[in-house]
Amino acid sequence: MKLFTSILVFLALALIVFNITLLDFNHLFEGESSIALIGIVASFCAIFILLIFRMSKMIEERTKEK
Repeated sequence: MKLFTSILVFLALALIVFNITLLDFNHLFEGESSIALIGIVASFCAIFILLIFRMSKMIEERTKEK
């Protein structure tokens, strides 16, 4: 499971980098730039959710040991 979440975090980071290249800083909230901003925010949300999931699995493993 750790490998799977690591791969998903890497893919989300790759999507952030890709969407940053689509940004037009002169017209940030128009056209493709707004779609890229939405993609960046969604990728950050996915990373946070995956990190929370990984932490919950670590806590679950520790409580099962006791």
